[in-house]
Amino acid sequence: SFAYFTIKDRLPQILTRVIDTLHRHKNEFFEEHGEKGVEAEKRAISFLSKLRNELQTDKPVTPLEDELPDAALWNQYLDYQRNLSTGNGEPSWFQSPWLFVECYMYRRIHAALAQNPPIDNFDVFKEGKAQNFFESQEAVIALCTYFQDLLKNLKDLDEKQLKEELFKLLQVSLWGNKCDLSFSAGEDSSQKSSPLQSLENLLPYVLVNDMEKLWSLLINAKKSNTENSKVRVDIILDNAGFELLSDLVLADFLLLSKLADEVHFHGKSIPWYVSDTTKHDFNWTIKQLQSANHMWMSKCGINWEGNLKKGVWVYRDHMFWTLPHDFSRMAEVAPDLYADLQKSNLLLFKGDLNYRKLTGDRKWEYSVPFHQALNKFHPAPLCSLRTLKSDTQVGLKPGQGEQIQASEPEWMTSGKYGVVQFDAAL
Repeated sequence: SFAYFTIKDRLPQILTRVIDTLHRHKNEFFEEHGEKGVEAEKRAISFLSKLRNELQTDKPVTPLEDELPDAALWNQYLDYQRNLSTGNGEPSWFQSPWLFVECYMYRRIHAALAQNPPIDNFDVFKEGKAQNFFESQEAVIALCTYFQDLLKNLKDLDEKQLKEELFKLLQVSLWGNKCDLSFSAGEDSSQKSSPLQSLENLLPYVLVNDMEKLWSLLINAKKSNTENSKVRVDIILDNAGFELLSDLVLADFLLLSKLADEVHFHGKSIPWYVSDTTKHDFNWTIKQLQSANHMWMSKCGINWEGNLKKGVWVYRDHMFWTLPHDFSRMAEVAPDLYADLQKSNLLLFKGDLNYRKLTGDRKWEYSVPFHQALNKFHPAPLCSLRTLKSDTQVGLKPGQGEQIQASEPEWMTSGKYGVVQFDAAL
């Protein structure tokens, strides 16, 4: 399966790159922290080399030994996996659910650094994320320019035109999800050309297209909006780089078109899945735009800094997003986060990992309804914007998946297809 290939080939590659990154920064650690920095780097590398060996030789998945705030929750989850395992004793790297061991690897990478001050705050994936942003410059400029042009005429748009613009920006945000560094094991995956040019050609690859449902929800919320009730949209972020930019443009459009009064962004509290957005990435991206020597890029950056200051944009992270649990366990494991999401009018979940966690990462029949696969996770109306990079997909028409499978065996993992899949949470 694709899961097997990921654990066998892709994850060791990612670990090798992480070790290499630490090696390359040895001098920097020495300059900043002296011998202590070099010693910490050696310890972190030894920890990661051991991890790589455990993975490649299918050793048991061991409890976390660090004192980080989420360690107890991880170890409880490991016990739960132990009790599930079919009497083979310890769950091992190749004999465990993919979602669990993949998340576990990233949590162990985090521990390798977090336990080794003074380099405990070093993000081993930061360079790759920055590189993705810089290599996507043309697309960034094209999108910022398009967006600033759109804003000049925004108040003259009628409802039909407003809907068309929303659909365009939803699709840009959807296809922005192709820029995923964990999928390419850290190889270049930047967005080279303007995504707006190709939307028409990409539409047939959107296997579930619920954009009309999103529009109805937002326009009805806007029309029934009173002074006291604010329309709130939450975006559960995926990758930094070009994808994050496409999400920020969508978020600003929702505010300026008055389809939303506030947008809450949810990122990761630790470096995760190579290119996932942390608070540092979020702020860094806005600062990069502000200081860009391109008029429309810097205009976007300045306006977005303003949105954060005014409180109409809110960034938050929560430990739950980097736990191994699927989202059906959120109400029980992170009731505070679940209660917060219940205040939203619409939750937009970006990307493949969020989709896997929404659907429990199971091998569903393609035609199982999305609502059913969510397994009682219904805090608010929600929509997944996801390009397919793993073999789980629900909510297709009968025969739709089988038909594509016949001509394209790799369709579920190539990133060529996408979904805009909505659940009304009723």
